[in-house]
Amino acid sequence: MKHLLRNLGVSTYRAFSTASSREYTIKSLCSDPFLDTAQLWLNRTLFPHFLQECIRIQSLPLTKQLHSLILTSGCFRERFVTNHLLNAYSKLGRLDVARFLFDRMHNRNVLSFNILVGGYIQNGDLNNAAKLFDQMSERNLATWNAVINGYTQFEFNEKAWNLFFEMHGLGFSPDAFTLGSVLRACAGLRDLNKGKQVHSYAVRAGLEGDLVVANALAHMYMKSGKFEEGERMIKGMAFQNVVACNTLIAGKAQNQCSEEALDQYHMMKLSGLRPDKITFVSVISSCSKLAVLGQGRQIHTEVIKTGAISEVSVVSSLVSMYSKCGCLEDAIKVFEERKEADTVLWSAIIAAYGFHGKGTDAIEIFDRMEQIGLEANNVTFLSVLYACSHCGLKDKGLEIFNSMVEKHKLVPQLEHYTCVVDLLGRSGRLEEAEAFIKSMPIKADAIIWKTLLSACKTHKNADMAEKIATEVLKIDPQDSASYVLLSHTQASTKRWKEVSEVWRAMKERGVKKEPGVSWMELKNQIHQFVMGSKSHPHCEEIESYLKELTAELKLSGYVPDTGSVMHDMDMEEKEYNLLHHSERLAIAFALMNTPEGSQIRVMKNLRVCNDCHVAIKYISKIKGREIVLRDSSRFHHFKNGHCSCGDYW
Repeated sequence: MKHLLRNLGVSTYRAFSTASSREYTIKSLCSDPFLDTAQLWLNRTLFPHFLQECIRIQSLPLTKQLHSLILTSGCFRERFVTNHLLNAYSKLGRLDVARFLFDRMHNRNVLSFNILVGGYIQNGDLNNAAKLFDQMSERNLATWNAVINGYTQFEFNEKAWNLFFEMHGLGFSPDAFTLGSVLRACAGLRDLNKGKQVHSYAVRAGLEGDLVVANALAHMYMKSGKFEEGERMIKGMAFQNVVACNTLIAGKAQNQCSEEALDQYHMMKLSGLRPDKITFVSVISSCSKLAVLGQGRQIHTEVIKTGAISEVSVVSSLVSMYSKCGCLEDAIKVFEERKEADTVLWSAIIAAYGFHGKGTDAIEIFDRMEQIGLEANNVTFLSVLYACSHCGLKDKGLEIFNSMVEKHKLVPQLEHYTCVVDLLGRSGRLEEAEAFIKSMPIKADAIIWKTLLSACKTHKNADMAEKIATEVLKIDPQDSASYVLLSHTQASTKRWKEVSEVWRAMKERGVKKEPGVSWMELKNQIHQFVMGSKSHPHCEEIESYLKELTAELKLSGYVPDTGSVMHDMDMEEKEYNLLHHSERLAIAFALMNTPEGSQIRVMKNLRVCNDCHVAIKYISKIKGREIVLRDSSRFHHFKNGHCSCGDYW
């Protein structure tokens, strides 16, 4: 027993010693294995102290020893002792033992039910938690809070809302914890109307200023598209904690304000608050979107210093960040340093390989997952199907899609069907891809039709492109990309009249083409370039350099692909148009401002055109540079006149 007390910690030992010094003796407890239980366990309040300490140190063996002592002392008849024992087994993940105890309790109360309900939720068994909840003849606020939080936690947001409505109708007054949970449900539903109803209740109940409620309100508004309102809630707080900062940073990141998210992160650190795993996931995600490798590396260092590198969500974000910044080797290194097998992390590295055009490697990782018994999920399959589609691995991709349904018994989502259409479309099987869309058990969206439209452009099938574009525009008549894809396809077959009709339709419907934007990081600053824009402070020098560079390319055999230009204009105008694509402006600026032989990284919001792809291959050879270009669909690594995509993108 000395050993037991020693393991339970100083505070618990002292609690026991203090009590015994008042009335009881522990002499025989420490020396005699045959305990005089009548004398030693008169003070029943000591057991909860011991059991709480077992939970704190996560010790199941010590809990079992205490369980034995409780049985031999006769204390198992005391409800408050049994409830604590029930709580210990629940918190330590032994729901089977907890349920066994619960079923044999003759004097259960609401707390007994609440402990087991909470245990089921904590261990991911929402089904049994709901069954037990339904059996309860008496419930209190803690009961409702636990179940509403459970439904929200597992994203059964509509069910959580309905329970909230039911409890309020039964006369229970929600507290800050209730409101925090139901507001997260409203955020998950993106239902601003429901969120505002909860906000009104919070105001009436005087809970709007509560830190938990205020953070949840801010999160709800941001998730529901009202970022300014959410930001106003946070800035109105008397005191901002880490949760408030995380809510604001995540809101900025999710609303495409990645630079502002990083600024907020730096302000958070200056205020003395310590970032946690949620902070790091948001800011690493922002670095991924901006492709700012320098800042990403700095944050990686901070992750290691704070110990957050042990969190799989953070490691997965780092893998994604390095991949999206063009550093596949660094992504692989981060992945390999994490020894524990985790589906999220493995899915991230599969996506990284696919994004960089290494489909065979992605499939190899996928196969290794199965070999070590790691269960692939929907995200895993999406990642490996994407890798197959971008590397021309049509047959393997179709085989994996079939195994997803037949072997793994997963239900494909629209994104998986879109990957299959991409597989078929890229390989030229356009009619088969169209038939596949029409045979799907779920309704097609604009994206899947647009994927097929892009394949029509690649294979210069103008007639089919016109038909598919009609399908896209039925769903989303304001989608500029569909008009552009159709006009590109028409231009490639020199149907200038049809091209003009497409542009006229865009003008009449008020649809504007998304401008091509490229950017690069230089000395921790982002430089942005837009086609036709003179906004960059060095635009004149870039213009002059581009002319010299183009002349040099032509001497090496480069011939501009004027078919990439959609307008019916003379050759000189077409060449000028091609020369000023945003990625070329960015590469020219990089060549002017970085050391010879160093790698160049450029990001673009749209797909790189055929002519720029050819031109960059020439540039990489003539200038002896490796140029890494991330467009809207994948990475291209240009080196010595070749591209990693093998001209398949």
